[in-house]
Amino acid sequence: MASDRESQRRRPSPDPVAVLRGHRAAVSDACFHPDLPLLFSGAADGELRVWDTASHRTVSSIWAHGGAAGVYSIAAGSGLGNAIISQGRDGLCKGWVIEEAGLSRRPIFTIKTSTYHFCKMSLVKVPCSAHGTQTKLNGSNIGPEPQRVPIEDNTGSDVLNPAEGTQEYDQGSSLDGQNILTIAGQESSEVELWDIKNSTKIMCLPKRCSANMTGHPTKQKGLCMAVQAFIPCESGGYVNILSSYEDGSTLWWDVRKPGSPLSSVKYHSESALSIAIDGLCTGGISGGADNKIAMFSLDHQKGMFSLRNEIESERPGIAGTAIRPDNKIAATAGWDHRRSQLLSGEPASFERKGMEPEAK
Repeated sequence: MASDRESQRRRPSPDPVAVLRGHRAAVSDACFHPDLPLLFSGAADGELRVWDTASHRTVSSIWAHGGAAGVYSIAAGSGLGNAIISQGRDGLCKGWVIEEAGLSRRPIFTIKTSTYHFCKMSLVKVPCSAHGTQTKLNGSNIGPEPQRVPIEDNTGSDVLNPAEGTQEYDQGSSLDGQNILTIAGQESSEVELWDIKNSTKIMCLPKRCSANMTGHPTKQKGLCMAVQAFIPCESGGYVNILSSYEDGSTLWWDVRKPGSPLSSVKYHSESALSIAIDGLCTGGISGGADNKIAMFSLDHQKGMFSLRNEIESERPGIAGTAIRPDNKIAATAGWDHRRSQLLSGEPASFERKGMEPEAK
């Protein structure tokens, strides 16, 4: 009976709005610009393309990451303005400005992270309004304090962009949260925060002085596989981070307490591969190498996760997750390269609608 009801709820696969052709290698990531009618896509051969979403044509194409490195992820956000960031498997994150003729031919900055792993970078997400648009960092929805993150003294750090030189910060100074990039670190179980403007590493989670402590919070969890940085309304403007690991666990960090996470959960029996937070920064969804999709909420007063729902996929391997800013639709991307599940419902409590696009 349950299977009959499930089959009745399934809808026909939707037709694509457009099929964009042009890449000569496997496409590894894509993202929309938050304000302009542009789509960015990166491929395994290092090509970064810009598409016009109205005409469905290529606007510009550059070779962002050479050799066999390829483009691994792309990020665009309101805080970046007229620019995007590409991450390559060469240990570099590069910034590109959008010009009238397309992307700049040379990067406007290069961050030498020297990290080689399977974790895609994350920009800092801020809560959205009821209409699905991001609130301003200095708006009343965020709180009276500006968005900032405490900075460690970075003297002697060897993880810097040589072109920028060494930049030191005093303990307790602050940065605009929208100029922060989060990525898995050189020590693959750790998370690093970078200042985009100065191409400088500003913090490591857990804090390096805790690295040799008994009961290290991340070393036994394996590789950091996914990160999501965000600024909840309740944090007074301080950056929080969700990080997922090879053992299936997810940790919740507050940069004011860099020595240990606020909370830890394990929703997956195998590696946790992807994580996304909702538009209000009150919950999210997690996918892994198993066949489970976990929907959770975040209790900001207690600093704890709460599992709201769990969906079993027909096939294992959820490599990507995303939630629309208005929290009405979420999507997952599977290992089989052709199936995605569209979910709808209240934030942090989605249910599967069974739509299975036939895209190949």
